[in-house]
Amino acid sequence: MSEIEQVREEEAAIRTMPPPAAPKRPGLLPWLTYLLLLPLIGLATAFFGAISLTCSLWDQSGRQQHAIARAWARVLLLISLSPVELIGAEHLHTHEVAVYASNHTSYYDTPVLFAKLPFQFRIFAKIELWKAPFIGWHLDRSGQVPIDQKSARSAIAGLLRGVKTLQAGLPLVLFPEGGRTADGKLQPMASGAAFMAIKAQVPLVPLALIGTYELLPIHTYFLTPRPLKIVIGEPISTVGLTTRDAEALSERLHAEISRLYFEQSNTPPA
Repeated sequence: MSEIEQVREEEAAIRTMPPPAAPKRPGLLPWLTYLLLLPLIGLATAFFGAISLTCSLWDQSGRQQHAIARAWARVLLLISLSPVELIGAEHLHTHEVAVYASNHTSYYDTPVLFAKLPFQFRIFAKIELWKAPFIGWHLDRSGQVPIDQKSARSAIAGLLRGVKTLQAGLPLVLFPEGGRTADGKLQPMASGAAFMAIKAQVPLVPLALIGTYELLPIHTYFLTPRPLKIVIGEPISTVGLTTRDAEALSERLHAEISRLYFEQSNTPPA
């Protein structure tokens, strides 16, 4: 059996597993979120965003702004009353530069990654985020990498900007699903993460975020505090691969993130 066929069989088995259960609507948590937690999140975002913009006047590298983003992320996790456990930290320091690809289940995914990944990195995200006040201003002035998917030409230009960032010595973090999952299940992945890793000849590192869907799923506007996990998988080498291998590498990435998720979550196989 070929490696690609094996990966497809693993993905088919994983799809039979049930998705995480959406949190039940508790009586007091919505009011606590609306009256206290959301205002605190807004104030923290505005406060740290203003500091980040000020630092951008003299910090062209984005390093000070990254440190500010880490502080912002830690404050948001404190507000959410959700501690984060880092699993597989030994895989973070095997390579100086890599593409880190994660599942995407919640708005809280980004704060978790900024708070717990212990190194400088840049995020690769949809250009629509650059339009948000404070967050967009920080993204624009701190060296993050936007991708405009309105046309194939603009999307390729975004991928090549990501490759240049990797070649400059900065890791990239992204969500290859392209958007938050609606039901907790891992969605199909675009091949952009694999393309950039192959093009820059750097490893592709799978990440699994666990608990953020239950904390704040899509179309939900109150927090359900709980312990969270970020699981780091073994880096996948791109040595000897070409961009023609991007689809197969993306399938392997999908299967690995699925495996990490179900191994470390409390969701049993069907």
